[in-house]
Amino acid sequence: MKVVYCEQMVADAQSFSPSARKPREVVGSWRRRFPVLSMVEPQPVSVDQLCLAHDPGYVRGVLSLRLANGFGNHLPEVAQSLPWTSGAMLGAARWALNEGCAVAPVAGFHHACYGHGGGYCTFNGLMVAALVLHREGLVRRVGILDFDQHYGNGTSDIIRELGLHWVEHYSAGAWWERPEQAERFLDEIPQILARFADCDLLLYQAGADPHVNDPLGGWLTTAQLRARDRLVFAATRAMGLPLAWNLAGGYQSNLRKVLDIHDNTMLECLNAFAERIDEIV
Repeated sequence: MKVVYCEQMVADAQSFSPSARKPREVVGSWRRRFPVLSMVEPQPVSVDQLCLAHDPGYVRGVLSLRLANGFGNHLPEVAQSLPWTSGAMLGAARWALNEGCAVAPVAGFHHACYGHGGGYCTFNGLMVAALVLHREGLVRRVGILDFDQHYGNGTSDIIRELGLHWVEHYSAGAWWERPEQAERFLDEIPQILARFADCDLLLYQAGADPHVNDPLGGWLTTAQLRARDRLVFAATRAMGLPLAWNLAGGYQSNLRKVLDIHDNTMLECLNAFAERIDEIV
């Protein structure tokens, strides 16, 4: 199982959201628990590749520190990390096309719109990855399955702005948010996955913030989050659909609780792709 990671992806955003510093913490936890994982370094995306998904003036403004990033500040360390975080998502997508599944331990994508960021998201690495691979002719249709707590408004905005009819996007935050919906949500995941049957690649946001104790979430238990991920990984494996996933949100003040959720996601991924992992390792 390839984990696409490097230290250049990490920054201190001086924010309530831990997303910019979380990659290091998550990878440290995974390395201790899952020695089967293979760490590979990403390549940073270029300015031109970022501009496939975003207004060029916005991209250059953020990278030159003239415009605020998605955290609402102008910190150079955040700007320097951004080509690497999107590069990690693109790298994971490339590995997924070759090996079936890979992960980019990053967050901070789906609220980034065509011409502006917000919600702790600056550039939409999901859309950057989809557009780069589509332009290279490696994919015809791309699915984006967003199981973060919050609606992926930035992803929808870019799809609409650029007329990307070849991107299939499902954001759970538009439909699901209450504990009494949890079991029905889990029951419907196979039907949700079926809408991606004709895609060449699925990008999956495995958000930790729907957890019942998350200050910005609050409707799925730990066991239900594991069931969510188990269903996603099992279905994509059965479909033969290449899958690249990332971390998305998670805001509990005790970061260890967020890391435990991400550990569970990795465990369910390894369980689903065990045969393939054995072949690689």
